Amino acid sequence: MNASTSAAEQAHHSDWMDHAIRAGLVAYGVVHLLVGWLALQLAFGEKEDSASNSGALHYLAQQPMGGVLVWMIAVGMLFLVVWRLLEFGFGFRDESDDAKRWRKRATSLGKAVIYGAIGWSAVQTATGSGGGKGGTDSTTAKIMNLPGGQLLVGAIGLAIIGYGISLVVRGWTEKFREHLDAQGQAGQDGSAYVLMGKIGYIAKGIAIIIVGGLFGYAAITHEAKKSGGLDQALQTVLEQPFGQAMLTAIAFGIAAYGVFCFARAKHLSR
Repeated sequence: MNASTSAAEQAHHSDWMDHAIRAGLVAYGVVHLLVGWLALQLAFGEKEDSASNSGALHYLAQQPMGGVLVWMIAVGMLFLVVWRLLEFGFGFRDESDDAKRWRKRATSLGKAVIYGAIGWSAVQTATGSGGGKGGTDSTTAKIMNLPGGQLLVGAIGLAIIGYGISLVVRGWTEKFREHLDAQGQAGQDGSAYVLMGKIGYIAKGIAIIIVGGLFGYAAITHEAKKSGGLDQALQTVLEQPFGQAMLTAIAFGIAAYGVFCFARAKHLSR
């Protein structure tokens, strides 16, 4: 093991990394609370910004001290990216099954990409180079025009659906408990944290499954405009029978996920 590798591994297990992760989780929780709030506004016809990560950041930027807060979100996401990249490079070494170890590392890499995308959106919002509007349909159109693009969009849709299902399963089975230390699972507070996690994971998973379904429908119909991000997925929910009630439930669920992020930051277990 060379000196740089050793230093990186030490950083991965250091106390300062724990503090950085906690800061990042708080930032991630704030984003989810804002998305939940925007989704609730959408349910009652009062929405101005898109109910998505970028829309949440755009909404935050318009508030007093919003620019500073958006930069703090960006820094928090950077901390989470560093954590997940170190986890990808040096994590799960106690896992005896090689295939399972690399599957977990691949998951960490995927999460680093998600956090990085939110962080980049925060930087764009803070610098005024991002408009807060999603360009999912134009991106899908570019992919669709590639050789085999229709199949690729369909595969992306299936991957998104798979991720959403994994969140629902994690919420239903309460596997997320592993993210909380013993104190975070004990007593009335612990029961509340677990309930927030259960509701949050399931609601977020359902929303992501709908996003994946939109990609799949776009692939089948070969219409890029049928694809969409979280905002369009929530719009789709609203258009269904009892859509307002369902969207309200999802909005509170996404907010519950944000609350769980705060609990996880307080009772971090990794």
